[in-house]
Amino acid sequence: MFEGIINARDLGGIRIGGKTVKSGLLLRTANLHTATPGDLARLQEEFRLRRVFDFRSEPEAQLQPDLEIPGATYLLLPTLDTSVEKESGEAMPEEMWVNLEKHIVRLSFMKLFQEKGRDLYPSLAFSEFSQLQYATFLHLILETEDGAVLWHCSQGKDRTGMGAALILAALGADRETIIRDFDRSNDVYRPVVEKLCADVEAAGGGEAEKEVVRAFMGVSVNNFNRMLDMVEQRWGSLQQYLWEQMEIGPQECGLLQERYLA
Repeated sequence: MFEGIINARDLGGIRIGGKTVKSGLLLRTANLHTATPGDLARLQEEFRLRRVFDFRSEPEAQLQPDLEIPGATYLLLPTLDTSVEKESGEAMPEEMWVNLEKHIVRLSFMKLFQEKGRDLYPSLAFSEFSQLQYATFLHLILETEDGAVLWHCSQGKDRTGMGAALILAALGADRETIIRDFDRSNDVYRPVVEKLCADVEAAGGGEAEKEVVRAFMGVSVNNFNRMLDMVEQRWGSLQQYLWEQMEIGPQECGLLQERYLA
């Protein structure tokens, strides 16, 4: 889709009920640090980009800052609360997260990291800190009456995938449609995941260690389904979760559907 921006896609074309998401308005990507001049020009001129939502932590964003896009307002909305890990001494240096491919084989053998992989999506859904960031994201999209919006994290898959899931839920998408969009990140990252899984196996690792690679270097549909199960058990549906936790109710969903569906 772009020259220098990886894992980029438009939600346009996704079928929801008898309608289709309009093209060129809802964009999800990895970070914009590697965008080419041509990419930036397209976002400005072709997509008329109005808002960029960055779900990374502040140190991540400082290490690989987004390039500026004229006409677009940038907002840093960290969706992971790292304060608890920092207080307990379990937080990893941001430099390691940015270069995770280099370290993931070793980390996959750590029980702590295996737990991080399993708990990532539930932490995004259940943390009040994360809920506030995603609620801000959705309400600011409601305020964006023209042009496109773009949201991203580092690799454009987990935190970004959660953002896409919430938007699709607000547009009325069913669970299968939401999972299908989420899983598309694996098409992008499959080659590196397969290589690293082979490295894990060569180092004596099994399925538990390989699942860490899948969770952090691609996306884990198993873990995502588990999170959706947990949300449905507590709130009944992802749509009801939006209403109760983020004040995105029938009226707000109706406005989004009117704007983004045809």
